[in-house]
Amino acid sequence: MSSGTATRPLTARPTEQRKRTVGGRRRLLRRIETRGAWTLLAPYLVLLLIAGVIPICYAIYVSLQVTPTNLQPNLTGFGGGQAFVTALSDYRFFTTFANIFSVLIIWLPIMIIGIVGLALLVHSSPGRFGNAMRFIYYIPGALAGVANLMLWVYLLNPSQSPIGGFWHMLGFSTIKAVVATPGTLPAILTAMLFFQGIGTWVVIVNGGLNGIPEEIFEAASIDGANAWHLAWHIKLPLIRPWIGYAALMNLAYGFQLFLEPYLLDQVAGGALPDQYTPTQLGFWFAFSNGNFPAAAAMSLIVLVITLAIGLIIVFRSGLFGEEEK
Repeated sequence: MSSGTATRPLTARPTEQRKRTVGGRRRLLRRIETRGAWTLLAPYLVLLLIAGVIPICYAIYVSLQVTPTNLQPNLTGFGGGQAFVTALSDYRFFTTFANIFSVLIIWLPIMIIGIVGLALLVHSSPGRFGNAMRFIYYIPGALAGVANLMLWVYLLNPSQSPIGGFWHMLGFSTIKAVVATPGTLPAILTAMLFFQGIGTWVVIVNGGLNGIPEEIFEAASIDGANAWHLAWHIKLPLIRPWIGYAALMNLAYGFQLFLEPYLLDQVAGGALPDQYTPTQLGFWFAFSNGNFPAAAAMSLIVLVITLAIGLIIVFRSGLFGEEEK
């Protein structure tokens, strides 16, 4: 009995020592991974602070200042929520958001369906053909900003456009008529944003598809899954965070819409509303009315609405959720 009791500590010590060694290695690896993650994250945090946190804090500060008037243009001091009341009570406030939602409700679903559909097609295309199609889809994304607008001005002008017959068939003879006819601008902006951005997002979502292990597809094929089953039951669920990321970023871009309606208004001879989007209304508050507190309040309202819708997308898509193992 004594010998049996004496051997238990002897057999337990190596086991306990092994557990401590394994635990120490895991803690060391965890510390190394944490340091590496913070090292990679540090540049982004600096940019976030400079381009995000500081401007938001400054906008909050400015929005709480007194709103100047025509009689007192240099009025300063704490104004409470007066700037928010000015922005919310403006007769164009709800109209601008209705305009932007009329674009988003058409553009965002078409954009996401197009991104996912083309990404799945590219991923299913073998070799050089898939690479060539990915490059072709990306080309329109290189035409950003003013270059993209100039292309669309050419396409929207019935007298010069290669699709001029289509515009004449609809009864449009000038670019002003095409752009300023009620109901056409949301469709035009949808087409502009779709062709400008879809190629970039096809490449990004296709990268997510390429990250799926081939063993998963091989196992599904052995179980009798065809191409449709692979796309619907395996690929789509696994790239749901990528789809959520695409929806989130395009939503944020849509709420910041400014350049396209502003320049289309210029080529249409001022036929469009000067404050078509919320960002244009904020621009008017700041540089036409000289009311910077109201402009800051407008930017914060847009930020809050965008964040609220973005959080819904994040939680519904599992964008920042932990990977299932």
